[in-house]
Amino acid sequence: MINRQTKTDVILIGAGIMSATLGTILKELAPDWEITVFEKLANAGEESSNEWNNAGTGHAALCELNYTVEKPDGSIDISKAIKINEQFQVSKQFWAYLVNNNLIRNPQDFIMPLPHMSMVQGDKNVAFLKKRFEALSSNPLFQGMEFSDDPVKLHEWIPLIMEGRTVNEPMAATKIDSGTDVNFGALTRILLDHLTKRNVKIHYRQSVEDLKRTRDGAWELKVRNLQSGSVERHTANFVFIGGGGGSLHLLQKSRIPEGKGIGGFPVSGLFMVCNNPEIIEQHHAKVYGKAPVGAPPMSVPHLDTRYIDNKKTLLFGPFAGFSPKFLKTGSMFDLITSVKPHNLVTMLAAGAKNVPLTRYLIQQVMLSKEKRMRDLRDFVPNAKSEDWDLVVAGQRVQVIKDTSHGGKGTLQFGTEVINAADGSIAALLGASPGASTAVHVMLKVIEQCFPQHLKEWEPKIKLMIPSYGQSLAGNPELIREIQAATAKSLGLHNELQPVM
Repeated sequence: MINRQTKTDVILIGAGIMSATLGTILKELAPDWEITVFEKLANAGEESSNEWNNAGTGHAALCELNYTVEKPDGSIDISKAIKINEQFQVSKQFWAYLVNNNLIRNPQDFIMPLPHMSMVQGDKNVAFLKKRFEALSSNPLFQGMEFSDDPVKLHEWIPLIMEGRTVNEPMAATKIDSGTDVNFGALTRILLDHLTKRNVKIHYRQSVEDLKRTRDGAWELKVRNLQSGSVERHTANFVFIGGGGGSLHLLQKSRIPEGKGIGGFPVSGLFMVCNNPEIIEQHHAKVYGKAPVGAPPMSVPHLDTRYIDNKKTLLFGPFAGFSPKFLKTGSMFDLITSVKPHNLVTMLAAGAKNVPLTRYLIQQVMLSKEKRMRDLRDFVPNAKSEDWDLVVAGQRVQVIKDTSHGGKGTLQFGTEVINAADGSIAALLGASPGASTAVHVMLKVIEQCFPQHLKEWEPKIKLMIPSYGQSLAGNPELIREIQAATAKSLGLHNELQPVM
């Protein structure tokens, strides 16, 4: 039974960081537009955006070794690191704009300055890290990065990691103080609270079950109230599907041609969380290592200081795993029901290509706590089992599609936007760097879906993001200005590095 029908300008599906970011940008650009948000769960940011479900690093490619690949000739390709760093600078500029204009307050509730480090062991890895350091530190975006292979200096930087360590093979680390810890769960809630004050309607415990085009080109959504069971129809001129792993099924239901041939591969995860305040206080950095052979990029091990509920915490992981669910709160049938005639061959090709990855993920699921502790002791030699608890992290759904370079069924590690040719609907798929680049990604959605408004909106976009339309990597003066301004607004005093 259909109880009610409404019409609005914009509907955002999912109350996570992406919808919160897009809604906030649109409210600045088109304050008169009516925006409605539908969220299946009882609160904002409960899935991938949640601080306990992985999102927390503030990815700026300062420490993530998988963003800098060694080429066959031995040189280091830093192009992806530059791209991701520039995108994170865009996020910081937007957050600073919100703070400067009193649209949100207390930035320390979601962002804190924190050193980012990379740590490796063994001759080959140390040589790689040295080359990576030389390539990155010559770029103004990464100025202030330090390298050391001196055990005394490393003990000063990472005492918890070095204590009790028998140095029987070369070890090195890089450190840069301009890193941050970002609590994307807190930021999501802050942005949605702001949107509520701007008359954006946010409906929780409401599941979007279907969507279809109307004769006038709008989108009609079938929305079920999960408490009462009643069904309503809601129509909008533009729909954004930002439901994390749940986005793929809704994209398929939209039947837009751009969504054909796309599949998803779910990856689950676990973290070890320290419960001993004395241990937590001995570490103050995000320290990334190298992923084991065969591991997916999002499983790079790291010992990670985070601020959750304004309290310092310490996590190690993630340990990857396999679950057929597309959401932490999803169904065991998510994977199988995502296989359609149009993506069957692509999915089968991906399955054949990724047998070693699937085997690795299943092995990870089977690990005992003591085996996980052994991995942790590679980072923290003196780690005691009683000081660490296991926490289940969020689900990630990697995009599978046919590509010119990877062929049939290529697994994509990244964040991807799929939109209809007419710009009436867009869906966000994929994972890392995800939340950290939310502002950049949502600006792309706006460019692709609202080209008719861009000329009118561009001055306001440049007010919100001063670097909009410019490359930062080759503009040290602009980097200096932006980093100083965002550091001041967001309280990131570690960011004030000299830019030559």
